[in-house]
Amino acid sequence: MIRRIAQKDPEAFKEFVERYQALVYSVCLNLLHDHPQAQDVSQEVFLQVYRSAAKFRFESKASTWLYRIAVNHSLNLIRHNRRSRWLLSLSPYEAEDDPKIRILPDARSAPPDKAFEDAERSELVRRAVAALPDKQRAALVLHKYEGFTSREIAEILGIPLTAVEARLRRAKSHLRQKLLAYLKNDRT
Repeated sequence: MIRRIAQKDPEAFKEFVERYQALVYSVCLNLLHDHPQAQDVSQEVFLQVYRSAAKFRFESKASTWLYRIAVNHSLNLIRHNRRSRWLLSLSPYEAEDDPKIRILPDARSAPPDKAFEDAERSELVRRAVAALPDKQRAALVLHKYEGFTSREIAEILGIPLTAVEARLRRAKSHLRQKLLAYLKNDRT
């Protein structure tokens, strides 16, 4: 299919997008935590696939290449957003953080107090993951949210397996520290 996309076959590209759009969007959303940005980045990912399919070397699976593009585009946007926030913070008119979309649980599925606690816990975990360094966040999202093995993550990110395992250990340690700090503050 990649060879056909490299030859600018619109049907092959359409089929490729249909097959992988949900997966790409999921990776982008889990890294960005923002639906509109995840949609934009997903589109950019497929545009890059279309433009650079001829450069694909067939040394890995097409899906691995696609995930690498999605992770890289997402991390680039995160870095860009950080720089933009920093520049805005220099302005005398300080902008508030962008509102994030919160997914609230279905009120019918749990009692209101339980639903509220679940939503609060999910938001806490989302913020803790979002605060991780980019490389740790990418490894953690691919592992915990996308279900990839450490070996697959190494291939997607183009790093050694030991580096993936170290990033996952550090990410879990950072999350543990952040969540424990929150629990301590919550009890006082």
